[in-house]
Amino acid sequence: MKAIEAINDFVVKFANVNGSGSASANELFAKAILRMGVPVSPRNIFPSNIQGLPTWYEVRVSEAGWLGRRGGIDMMVAMNPQTWDADVAEIEPGGYLFHDSTRPLPPSKFRPDIHVIGMPLTEICNAVYNDPRQRQLFKNIVYVGALSVLLEIDPQVIEKLFGEQYRGKEKLLASNVQALHLGRDFAREHLKWPLGIRVRRADQVGDRIFIDGNSAAALGCVYGGATVAAWYPITPSSSVAEAFQKYCGKYRVDPATGQNRFAIVQAEDEIASIGMVVGAGWNGARAFTATSGPGVSLMTEFIGLAYFAEIPVTIIDVQRGGPSTGMPTRTQQADLLACAYASHGDTKHVLLLPEDPHECFEHAAAALDLADRLQTPVFVMTDLDIGMNQRLCKPFAWEEGRRYDRGKVMTAQELEAGRDFGRYKDVDGDGIPWRTLPGTHPTKGSYFTRGTTRDPYARYSERGPDYIYNVERLLRKFRTAATLVPQPLLRIASQPTRLGVLYFGSTSPAMAEALVALEEEGIHLDAMRLRAFPFPDSVAQFIAAHDKVFVVEQNRDAQMRNLLVNELEVDPARLVKVLHFDGTPITARFITAAILKQVEAMAPRARPRAAAQELLK
Repeated sequence: MKAIEAINDFVVKFANVNGSGSASANELFAKAILRMGVPVSPRNIFPSNIQGLPTWYEVRVSEAGWLGRRGGIDMMVAMNPQTWDADVAEIEPGGYLFHDSTRPLPPSKFRPDIHVIGMPLTEICNAVYNDPRQRQLFKNIVYVGALSVLLEIDPQVIEKLFGEQYRGKEKLLASNVQALHLGRDFAREHLKWPLGIRVRRADQVGDRIFIDGNSAAALGCVYGGATVAAWYPITPSSSVAEAFQKYCGKYRVDPATGQNRFAIVQAEDEIASIGMVVGAGWNGARAFTATSGPGVSLMTEFIGLAYFAEIPVTIIDVQRGGPSTGMPTRTQQADLLACAYASHGDTKHVLLLPEDPHECFEHAAAALDLADRLQTPVFVMTDLDIGMNQRLCKPFAWEEGRRYDRGKVMTAQELEAGRDFGRYKDVDGDGIPWRTLPGTHPTKGSYFTRGTTRDPYARYSERGPDYIYNVERLLRKFRTAATLVPQPLLRIASQPTRLGVLYFGSTSPAMAEALVALEEEGIHLDAMRLRAFPFPDSVAQFIAAHDKVFVVEQNRDAQMRNLLVNELEVDPARLVKVLHFDGTPITARFITAAILKQVEAMAPRARPRAAAQELLK
């Protein structure tokens, strides 16, 4: 049986029990490889309860820099008897199974086409530690030590990480180093090493940073000028508000007086939180809330008010599996329609679609500008995969002297000079009216904010022409938004092609790798990454330039495809669904196989390579 052999190009998956303390040890494993200059992409797959259910941590090691899930497991670290059979089944032929061999297992529990590495972890820990909790916690560090030998991970790198984590806590530092070397000593003496898969120092990380999307979005809100956040805890968005509070404590406290220059409120529910944000936005503050799909469902009435009364609001939606409670700790891109048309009546909302933490930072700041500029709710549509997993990305940048775009705000001087003020009047032809902030002028520029219909001067009116004027003006504003949002990015195939693909958000890393794999199969695709809704004209032009366009997304109902058909009025037959919705992040292998299958179906008598050539004629 030939073993998998690869240097700096493999996938390790840890199968643990939630609450066992394994998360920090598994993260330590990933960061050690990263510190050796080799890009990693870890993903934590965990249950929604507090303790006892299975949890997995998957680490992709890729010197080539692929950051999406590949699909397939080269080494399984199986620490959970409950999921043993399924975990073993995931291993690629020729792969490796590392497990606790304290209790022998029957031969039927193993596969003949994988390499089994048993180590009596429980026995080792029981001999050294008396406290049951210590035995459990340090067992995780012991297996990291063993893996560092098997995979040739530099132990000094791990010890340095310990030193950073336990600075000033020498007792904890010493005990963790001891556990690390317990594992290393046993592996060197009793196991065959190194394995066919191993780590070799490289220099492929560069200046990139390692951060999760929720923290990045929170920092983007700080740099973007947000001073008010109201939220209600909900997985997987809670850490956005928590990170915002941490950053505000660092950057938004007056150094002279020690006074906070921010307001963060944990409201009694999502309805209250969005109400507070709407009120703050009306008052001139830059305000946001962070939530997930169930929270958006509760917020829709206030979102409709902000849309119709034209109040700036930023909403960070960290999407998860739905509907209802759904899968709180799994990822999807399934809130697109709910957010694009949130609230009753005719509404359309701006959606920004970041692909990684770097864009979470940029888009969070941009959303605050756009909300002010357009006087409307703006959604940042991230998801659990981006939000809660650490990812390598470009370092954040902020242009010195960058000014916030407050949009059309009429000043006291302009009012005093007699400038005409109609709160809902389109004077520039872009659908965006002028507004005033409370207290701008003692006698001029006031208006009544309402959710009911009104005329251009904010006077109550149920006249049909006044209503039509308002809602058609809102459509003009939406068309203006298409020119202001982040524009899509185009990748032209290496050969002329009549096939295209549209994708967005957290699908991007896997899609980038799949495009290369498809080219190796002779299938060339022009690719466009969508970064916002409403769609700029370039999206319709891209679709029109191709006979078939694959739309890759992570939901059941092809929500992005439906948006494209509804908004651009394209022939649905031109848009081919590629859907992944089991709650795990999409993989490059899934995308490649799905598109290969579709191409074969388009030319059923041809092999994939020949099918591609036939379609390119």
